[in-house]
Amino acid sequence: MKRSWNLLILAWLIATAATASALFIGEVMGMTPCVLCWYQRIFMFPLVIVLGIACYSDDRRGAIYGLPMALGGVVVAGYHSLLIAGLVSKTWIPCGSGVSCTEQKLEILNGLQIPWLSLTAFFIVTSLLFVYLKRTSK
Repeated sequence: MKRSWNLLILAWLIATAATASALFIGEVMGMTPCVLCWYQRIFMFPLVIVLGIACYSDDRRGAIYGLPMALGGVVVAGYHSLLIAGLVSKTWIPCGSGVSCTEQKLEILNGLQIPWLSLTAFFIVTSLLFVYLKRTSK
């Protein structure tokens, strides 16, 4: 049971790091997020609270509540990553006026795009929650 709890705490730590990174990029670096980035934030930010409460109270229901948010984030971040890679037609872009969803200006480690990092974080959190729920099912 203790090993399963480690999966939950790891999912919370990843969600916390992703949230802190998004806040740093937006508030400290002053980069305005595009519409798809906002949607990803809408899925990620509550995960920190839900998974944090689940870790603190050792309650399996937090993972159950967090899983749909993580899956929603995978879908939005996956779509955004496909747009950045040019694999989805630019006519399907939900962005109106403002910051473009396809022209990202911030790259990390020589070409690593922010939506790809977001997709990775959501995918890892989703995987950890699936494994945690499977191990703790009765």
